[in-house]
Formats: sequence, C-alpha cells, structure tokens
Amino acid sequence: MTARRLIVAITGASGTIYGTRLLAHLRRAGVETHLVLSSAGVINAHHELGLRRAAIETLADVVHPVTDLGASIASGSFGCDGMAIAPCSVKTLAAVAHGFGDNLIGRAADVCLKERRRLVLLVREAPLNLAHIRAMEAVTLMGGVVFPPVPAFYLRPDSIEALVDGTLARVLDLFGIEHSIAPRWQGVGKTEEP
Repeated sequence: MTARRLIVAITGASGTIYGTRLLAHLRRAGVETHLVLSSAGVINAHHELGLRRAAIETLADVVHPVTDLGASIASGSFGCDGMAIAPCSVKTLAAVAHGFGDNLIGRAADVCLKERRRLVLLVREAPLNLAHIRAMEAVTLMGGVVFPPVPAFYLRPDSIEALVDGTLARVLDLFGIEHSIAPRWQGVGKTEEP
C-alpha cells in the first residue's frame, strides 16, 4: 500500500465539526478518505453546522452506508492507515469496546483493532460514568487511542475552527500525516514571567 488511506466515521455525539474539518484537512494532505456517517451524525451535523448529508459526503473520496457490512472497509484485506471516529458517541465507544459490529462503524473499528492499525476515538461525553471509563480502558488495552477533544487554550485560538484544529493537529500527528493547521508548542521562555 503506497497511497495514504484513512477511514473517518462521524457518529451522533456533539462535535460534528471535528469530523467535517478532519475530512477537509485530509483532502488537503492528499489522504484518501472513506467516510461512514451514522444517522444521528447526520442529525447533529444539520443541527450544529447547518449541513445536510450530501454536503458532508462531498468532503470524502468514498462514502459507505453505515448499514453496509459487506463494504470494503469491513475486511482486514482493505489496506488503510487506520480509522478516526470524530466525534465518537459513548454508544459507539461501547460497541468498539465489546466488539459489537452491528453497523459498519463498529465493524471497521473492530477490523482496525484486529489488524493492529491505528484507531482514534474522539469521545464526546461529560461527565463520565464507570461504564464509559471501563469502555475507554478496554479500547486502550486493545490498542486503540481514546482522544477526548479537549481544547488547548495555550494555543490561544481565536475562533471555534482554530480550537477544533488544535485537536485535529494532534490527531493528524497520531497518523503521521504532515500538516501545518495549528502551531506547535515551543515551550515557555526562561525569561518570561507571568
């Protein structure tokens, strides 16, 4: 596999901007994207961003219906760099933690784990209960990366997009994808005082 490929799933958690901006950044980076969009993800995208399904789907190279368990990405023979679920609902987190592949998002995530490919879950929930924490532990023990989109205020973002991009820069780093979408921390100068 020479070309970069990434699976991106958008679920029903708040924060669909993470998934849509991730798709846009991956396109600019020349990464082929395979999108799976849940029904709840479509509802949230319309509510939060005013986007309809068709507008989101144009951001991806390939779109797979969430019900298509026979899709290419449901097989370990599909070559890719991994998968990002952005945002990731706790329902999807639980499905991944317990190998419950009743839809294509859960199945593709399970494939990434079994093939030892990078899986990053931008889990959006607060506060957390013990079931959420145990599911995060299970995913982590299986090799997944639980990455709640916690804002990096030290970057001094001047917009919601910049705040989101601070998180997405770290996600791109996890996949080894070159970018310049957010500044990198340079440290605090020794002569600088509060």
